[in-house]
Order: sequence, then structure tokens, then C-alpha cells
Amino acid sequence: MAVEIKVPALGESVTEATVAKWLVKAGDVVAVDQPLCELETDKVTVEVNASVAGAVTELAVEEGASVQVGGVLCHIEAGAAGAAAPKAAAPAAPKPAPAAAPAPPPAAAPAGANLAASGPAARKLAEEKGVSAAAIQPTGKDGRATKEDVLAAISSIPAAAAPAAKPATPAGPRAKADREERVKMTRLRRTIANRLKDAQNTAAMLTTFNEVDMTNVMALRERLKDDFEKKHGARLGFMSFFVKACIAGLKELPAVNAEIEGEEIVYKNYYDIGVAVGSPQGLVVPVLRDADALDFAGIEKGIGDLGRKARDGKLSIGDLTGGTFTISNGGVYGSLMSTPILNPPQSGILGMHKIQQRPMVVGGEIKARPMMYLALSYDHRIIDGREAVLFLVKVKDCIEDPERLLLGV
Repeated sequence: MAVEIKVPALGESVTEATVAKWLVKAGDVVAVDQPLCELETDKVTVEVNASVAGAVTELAVEEGASVQVGGVLCHIEAGAAGAAAPKAAAPAAPKPAPAAAPAPPPAAAPAGANLAASGPAARKLAEEKGVSAAAIQPTGKDGRATKEDVLAAISSIPAAAAPAAKPATPAGPRAKADREERVKMTRLRRTIANRLKDAQNTAAMLTTFNEVDMTNVMALRERLKDDFEKKHGARLGFMSFFVKACIAGLKELPAVNAEIEGEEIVYKNYYDIGVAVGSPQGLVVPVLRDADALDFAGIEKGIGDLGRKARDGKLSIGDLTGGTFTISNGGVYGSLMSTPILNPPQSGILGMHKIQQRPMVVGGEIKARPMMYLALSYDHRIIDGREAVLFLVKVKDCIEDPERLLLGV
């Protein structure tokens, strides 16, 4: 019996994905729950597993193709074993030809997208924003546009308005094309680019800075880290101190934990802290839920689990949605100072940086102290400068006097 393997539900508001990689080919014999392919959505990469044991008889879509939720990915002849493999091997021979098929669409892109055949999310967005099919460069099969293609067209409209007919692709050959490599952006990378640009275009983004003396936190950590790890089975890092310090600041200055929705300000009486981490697919921001209810061990374990899932590509849609405030630690890469970009619809993001010995005046004397620059980027539409500065001062006070975190003052 032939069984259809379909695109599963991918989470709220996610209607389509890209077939990032096939893990099997026509003729392969597979077991129940064996991974068949990787689907890349706007937010995560997910594996689709075999629901039955048998032989793969056909791959219905190629790598790089866009697929809708519920669409057929492949067919499996249930119960078929080795005998099915030679029979199904013939369709596998032409596979190298389809693999090259995604190359032609960019050349035809200027003709516009086939919105009628595109997914409902793309059609609806194009209709709402008044984007014509001719303005969209489709990446889907047969000229179909994805939601990200429409977003890309929207973001490019202001820039394209001045030079009327400037194409997105080079007008002529590149001088050193033989020494260059072209790689199509992944769906996740395109989404990251669109969201970051959208944050810049939408929010009245401003960044304020302060610096914090890490002496006391470093001493406390050095003194207790072995006992902490022995008792809790987790490494005591600096992130738990900063999560606790930020929550203390968010409770005192609730606008930093709020967001704008339409003409209303939504104040959130919960603290779901996003922690920006690098992954093989790009920067992702998994969320630590109800972080205010966690102790230091709970925060360290939670962040450790999310980091491992990010590196292994195992983050779910639920891990990445619904954060109220974000912390980004560029210091792990050596960054001394930066201006982090907001993670919409959030209104604030804290940037941590490299700890560096600097001469400071302490008690009238110049001493070398381990200092860190802190940066708070915020949406000035909802957060006033006074609130932003006071938030950073609160974080600074909690880190420089960590007993405040333990006593809740």
C-alpha cells in the first residue's frame, strides 16, 4: 500500500517551508520514525520522519522547493523491503537533473511572481500591502512567491523608488566572478534580514550605554562555582546574574517589558527572556519562560538546554516565540561595544560585551578593574530616555552588588 508523507503542521502562522535537504532517495528502504528530509521554516529547521516502514517509491518535491503545510513530500510503499529498491531505483537516476532546476528561476524573476498559484500567506500579504506581482522576485517553483519574497519586495520599495529601474541583480558581468561563489540565502537567513530591517524601519530605535564593574560578580563566581556545579550539575556563568538583574530592572520599569500593538501599549506581567545564540543556521533567540520564577540553577540549566538545541537544530517553534525582552552577549566573540537591534515586537534588548581590564578611580585611587560596557537598545516610541537610563543603572547596581539579587532589593 502506498502511503503519502505530507508536510506536518509547523506552528502557528507558519503555512509553508522549504525542503532544505533530502536524507533519502527513491528506492531506499526506511524504518518507522526514520528521518526523511529537513524542512526549513522562517524560524526553525525540522525533520520529517517516516510514519511507516517500507520503500521510498517517489520524491514528490525537489530540494530547494517551497511546500505548503499538508502538501505531499514523498510516497512510501508500506511493508516493501529489498525487492522494492531495484524497482524504485530507476526514478532516482534523473534526480541530478531536477537538482539543477532551481537555478533558472532567478533569470525569470524580473517577470514577476505567479501570485495566483502562491500560498495564501503570500497572497494575503501582497494584497494588504498593495505589492504588485511584477515587484516580487519569486523563489518558489514555477514562479510561486513565498511570504518572505513579498516581505523582501516591501522592504525594497523605498530604495527602489529613487532609481526607477535598478535591478536587484548586477546589470553586467562581475570583474572577478571566477573568484566568487554564489549561495542562495536560506529561508531563515532571509527572515532574519527582513525582521532586522523591519525593526529599523518601524521602531524609533535608540541605544544608551553604561559600564559595569564585574569585580564582585567574578569573585563570587570564582568562590562558589565548584560547589554550584557539584550541587546543581550546571556551570555557573554570568548570564544568570544578568537575567536576574534585567528582571529586577523590568519590574521597576515595566515599559521596557512592554510592546506596542496598534494604538495600545501592552504591559506584560511575565518575564520570558530571549537569549540570542549563534547556530549553524544563523542567529536565533530561544526564550527562557517565566525566568523570574527560576533560581540561578534553573536559569543556567535552561540556557544550557536551549543552547544545545540551537546547535543541534532541534529548536521548536515554541522555543522561539513570545519573548518579552532579549539579552545578547557579543562579548563571547570578543565584541567590546555594539548597538544591538531590537527583536520585534519587543521594545528593549540588552547587549553584553567583553570583560576588559581598565584603569578606574576607586576610593580616590586608580586601580585596574574588570569592566564591561552595557548597551540598551530601545524603542523610543514607548520607552523614554529616563526609563532607559534608569533600567541600565538598575542592572549595573545589581551586578556590582550581587547581594541585591539574592535579597531582592
